[in-house]
Amino acid sequence: MTLSRTTLSRTTLSRTFAVLTVAALAVFSSACSPAPAPDTAGSTTSAPPSSATPTSAGAAPGPAPAEPSMLTPVLAQAVAEPIPVPATDGKTHLVYELTLTNTLSQPVSLTTLDVRAGDQTLLTLPADRLAAATRLTGTAAPTGVLGPAQMAHVWLDVALPAGSPAPERLIHALGISVRQPQPPLIPAAMVEEVAPVTVQKRTPITIAPPLSGPNWLDGDGCCGISGHRGALNPINGNSWAAERFAIDYVQLMPDGKLFTGAPSDLAGYPYYGTDVHAVADGPVVAVVDGMAEETPFAAPTGLTLAQYPGNHVVQDLGGGNYALYAHLQTGSITVKPGDRLTSGQPLAHLGNTGNTDAPHLHFHVMSTPDPLRSDGLPFVFPSFELQGRVPDSEDPLSAGRPVPMPPAADAAPQRNVMPLQDDLMTYAAG
Repeated sequence: MTLSRTTLSRTTLSRTFAVLTVAALAVFSSACSPAPAPDTAGSTTSAPPSSATPTSAGAAPGPAPAEPSMLTPVLAQAVAEPIPVPATDGKTHLVYELTLTNTLSQPVSLTTLDVRAGDQTLLTLPADRLAAATRLTGTAAPTGVLGPAQMAHVWLDVALPAGSPAPERLIHALGISVRQPQPPLIPAAMVEEVAPVTVQKRTPITIAPPLSGPNWLDGDGCCGISGHRGALNPINGNSWAAERFAIDYVQLMPDGKLFTGAPSDLAGYPYYGTDVHAVADGPVVAVVDGMAEETPFAAPTGLTLAQYPGNHVVQDLGGGNYALYAHLQTGSITVKPGDRLTSGQPLAHLGNTGNTDAPHLHFHVMSTPDPLRSDGLPFVFPSFELQGRVPDSEDPLSAGRPVPMPPAADAAPQRNVMPLQDDLMTYAAG
């Protein structure tokens, strides 16, 4: 359910990429002429150009390459190194994205993707699932084809069984095909081994929930391609996945509805104005207040980048973790930069300001104090009750219809895990 509009992917961004498109053979021909060594300021000697001939007899051989060289028409790299995080499904998730770039002057079809750790395959995506997880940069539609010089992203969630150790390193076997092969360099079908990435050894930060009470629904949370996770925001020359693990919290009524009366009336949302609590001890580093409440389901326009989170608080949690509490009620923020908060301390009320469709708390943990120019980081809650899951809830809730509430017998205590999208939860009072 996409209730938070705190994402640039929900707006139409025009992106123009100036890409030098060359055939693979042209790349090799240009590499045949060695360039002169550059001058170095302050240097009294210069290195001679490399020899283009094989090592002569009697000369010391150079270091052997670690692996044979091969042409990889599709370039690939990870947006960020994944951090293992346990979740409410009993699995440990490695959540990250790949950036793909087609270097050819012809389309490339993506046929398979295997995520491997050593000789073990952790995830296999055949063509249909790979296409479902891939988007061309600047578009929202799934695709299995990269046009000439096009760039795309693949959203990955490697879910490890309970008790499985996290790997130290991942590699990706990407299957591709082309209509105009150039053998032997570019066969009609090939598999590239690309995008090696280290799995971070750091553990997710443990924090308290930012709300209390029953029936809190995790909208747009991890780990599918939601409005949050699908947002790779192009800011200051880089792509940022600040909302990778973001949650939009809305509270359902006992009958499974989100609001009563007209959807545009804020008074019809019983949870509007609920206390928002600090999730840990730590200082406030930024506060924005004074933005007016938005009318529910009337998409805001004309927002600057800084206004997307609406009224908000950023808190330093320590260890390179920062918390964002966004879309807060106008005039409700009771803290200021420099204040040191304690876990469970009320800091504001849940509101509907900024880039928002309906009242909710947008919460995420990030690597810097900037709400969008950050790397999204995972987190876990030490204790809460999982009431069950409420899938496919966006359409009925937005229309004022109820969703089926999980039976009370489905409720289960959770310890030191991260919520997942569609989880319905009870949080104890702080």
